[in-house]
Amino acid sequence: MEMNAGNSFEASLTKYKKGLGVFNEKMPEFVSQYNAFTEECFKEGALTQKQKHLISLGISIHAQDEYCIIYHTKGCLDHGCSEQEILETIGVTAAFGGGASVSQGVTLVLDCINEMGHMKQ
Repeated sequence: MEMNAGNSFEASLTKYKKGLGVFNEKMPEFVSQYNAFTEECFKEGALTQKQKHLISLGISIHAQDEYCIIYHTKGCLDHGCSEQEILETIGVTAAFGGGASVSQGVTLVLDCINEMGHMKQ
């Protein structure tokens, strides 16, 4: 699946790359070090680059980072992920994100409601 040049997702990636280019002009050493770090993180190892993009997609979804979601969806597709693999990644992310929401709700939120309720009385 290839993105067309007119696609809004492709436009988002272009916007990201343009911004990174401007940042590189102003902070070349930082960008160089950051790029070296991320290249090392995404090298083939015990995990394949395909698996690493699936993990990154899940993290991006949970972080609600639209640019990373787009970037890593493209990375998944570029590394041969099937639609089913991407869908299952979304499912796992939803299970984790939902669990985090539930755990915060039954602890912090309920504690706050309980404490505020005592303050009103």
